[in-house]
Amino acid sequence: MADFCYAAAVNQVLQPMPHRSHLFSLRFAHAFREACLGGKYTSAKFSQDLLAGITVGIIAIPLAMALAIASGVPPQHGLYTAAIGGFLISFLGGSRFSVSGPTAAFVVILHPIAIEYGLAGLLIASVLAGFILVLMAILRLGRLIEYIPESVTLGFTSGIGVVIAFLQIDDFMGLGIGTMPEAFVEKLWVIGQNLFSVHGPSLGLALATLAIMLLWPRLKTPVPAHLIAVIAGSLLAILLASFNLPVDTIGSRFSYVLSDGTAGQGIPPVLPSFIWPWQQPGPGGEALVAKRCY
Repeated sequence: MADFCYAAAVNQVLQPMPHRSHLFSLRFAHAFREACLGGKYTSAKFSQDLLAGITVGIIAIPLAMALAIASGVPPQHGLYTAAIGGFLISFLGGSRFSVSGPTAAFVVILHPIAIEYGLAGLLIASVLAGFILVLMAILRLGRLIEYIPESVTLGFTSGIGVVIAFLQIDDFMGLGIGTMPEAFVEKLWVIGQNLFSVHGPSLGLALATLAIMLLWPRLKTPVPAHLIAVIAGSLLAILLASFNLPVDTIGSRFSYVLSDGTAGQGIPPVLPSFIWPWQQPGPGGEALVAKRCY
């Protein structure tokens, strides 16, 4: 009897319900076809989408670069990922209501990989994860998330939030630690040893930005707090620099070297070129090019 009930339950999970049939469709670019083709897309909708896209883009661009830095790679990689990934998801996705963009949840996974295996290892792991996700979609495994207990989801996301918060203490307080250890207890030990090397301007700028994020929503204005925080933080950084109290910026911390040997600070002013993941820098700074065995 128990085996029969178990088989019936599994069969109910695997059989899609009629009112949810769209969730099991793998139609190519389904959302784009539904929203933009067939004469349903008007100029009024385009104007609204354009305004929303500009607003989200202003916020997503610095967020993507910040998450790239938190993951242990240069900021331009977050910029490339947000631009290319955001377009492909919206164009090829199956739902008009899906939200695509940089997420902080994967920082705790990507950061150890980038530290141990370099950018090459991080990109290879990302490609493999993409193949796994496509395979899960083909097998219709996404709906099984409905059976994950809410307490597990909340505990998982809360733990991620705690780890991300501790990863940001170095930049938040301007401690200058650099590479953080992988284990959480070791992170606490290193942070405790460097608490007396706080950089005042960096801490003040971080506190001001955080205060804007927390207090601005109370004004109940349509302008998002993230946008105000980015603008105010940038202006405050310029003001501090004018008083000879500089803080780290993308231009001062990161540098690049182009294929022709040109070097510069910040983000490369050229479009990225296609290169295989294993040809990117590894943990020692050298490309992980496969060696021929004799």
